[in-house]
Amino acid sequence: MPKIEIRKQEDLGKALRRLKRKLEEDGVLQNLKEREHYEKPSEKKRRKRKCLQKRKNKG
Repeated sequence: MPKIEIRKQEDLGKALRRLKRKLEEDGVLQNLKEREHYEKPSEKKRRKRKCLQKRKNKG
C-alpha cells in the first residue's frame, strides 16, 4: 500500500490528490475496479483486444 507523508503547511486536498495519483500509478485502483464484479474470460479478452486496438490507433 503506497504511503505519503503530509508536508509541513500542505493542504489536505493536495495530499489526497498525491495519494490518489500514487495509487493510480501503482495500479491499485485498476485492480479494485477489476475485482468489483466477475468478468467472463470472453469479456476479458474482448476488453483487452479493444484496449490494444485503441492504443494501436492512437500511435
